[in-house]
Amino acid sequence: MGLRFGTRDFLRFIAAGSLSVLGGWGELTATRRGEAMDGNLLDAIEASDVTRASDLLAKSIKGGNDPWKTHLSLFPVVQCVLNPPFINPHLPKMYRVCRELYPYLSQDRTATLISLEVSEYARRPKLEKIRKGNALTSPVTFEDIETAIKENDPGKASVLMATFLEQKGGVEFSRRLLLLGSGYLNNSLGHSVSCTAFILLEMLERTDQDSWPALSVLASYFCKGRFDTTPVLRAPASAPTKDVLDLNLLRATSGRGIVNLHHTITRYAIERSRKLLTPEDYSHMVNAWIEFLGDKKEERVKTKESVVRGVEDYDRFYEIFLELQAGPVAESLLRMIDSGEGRHKIGRFVIQSLCDKYQGNYNPHYITGLGSTLWLLDHYWMDTPIATNALYQYLDFLFNGLSS
Repeated sequence: MGLRFGTRDFLRFIAAGSLSVLGGWGELTATRRGEAMDGNLLDAIEASDVTRASDLLAKSIKGGNDPWKTHLSLFPVVQCVLNPPFINPHLPKMYRVCRELYPYLSQDRTATLISLEVSEYARRPKLEKIRKGNALTSPVTFEDIETAIKENDPGKASVLMATFLEQKGGVEFSRRLLLLGSGYLNNSLGHSVSCTAFILLEMLERTDQDSWPALSVLASYFCKGRFDTTPVLRAPASAPTKDVLDLNLLRATSGRGIVNLHHTITRYAIERSRKLLTPEDYSHMVNAWIEFLGDKKEERVKTKESVVRGVEDYDRFYEIFLELQAGPVAESLLRMIDSGEGRHKIGRFVIQSLCDKYQGNYNPHYITGLGSTLWLLDHYWMDTPIATNALYQYLDFLFNGLSS
């Protein structure tokens, strides 16, 4: 059984000791000690040993190791974390989205978010590793990758992906895989783009890491999903206007529950991976997303400003958060949305609350949905209906999950 504690318990735990807990490790340098500890941590996560992984993390932080570096060290093992019964690689996506949450936190609070991460990665089953194969010397086309996916051969698809990546470069490989995924938004509830985008973004940024773990999980996922045929680019070739994008974002942020939340997360993924796409690709992706929304109607959440309570400090906000009511929490946060400092505080308050409430078992959409919401608030804070919808949509989903 894994450890079950909230962030405040974790902070007390790592503050309660000294470097003496490291015993015979004192003769090692801090760098070597940190590397060894992180290596043991990866082993514990891979073995799905939550207690050992949580204990090693706490000791690492007590020993003065940088929690952000510990997070970065998790890259190879995170890629194989599963979330049954779903085939979607929710946890590798969550790993990347956590990168976008860290700027809201101080270093000691960063440690608590990593504690949540480690527990989530450790407690879940792992994908059986695909043995790494050598890149091919002969030219590889993207159609070769599609054929391997049709054949349901993740090993072959992984080698072909690695070869195409080496021959054509990361951007070309990424744009082609995203276009392939764009044909299956309805089949995958958007994950064929959203999971793919964030895994690719992290893989491309991590030049210090072997790309094989990320490629193999993508190959396995596309084979399981049977995402094997790139669609014809949707017309028009020019990008939709801002008015069209905003109208459809209002539709996306409308509605409650996991399906509606995925409408927002998918748009978030498209925007975050836009740098990997040509203008024609981006136009196609957005039009595919609009089709994914179907005939959904827009809604506008009504707030009750007269009953809004102040959130001058975190402890007061956490009291409101613990009531698990989307309306009052959304209303209290919307009071801070007009400034960059206020939006930063929104992010910090919600992330800290999510960590403090943690008891060892979370839906990964609590993290990925929060990433999409904070991104949207930062870019659409002046558009009150969209910002209000997005915040309420996420909090309603979160609180329904936490109270069930």
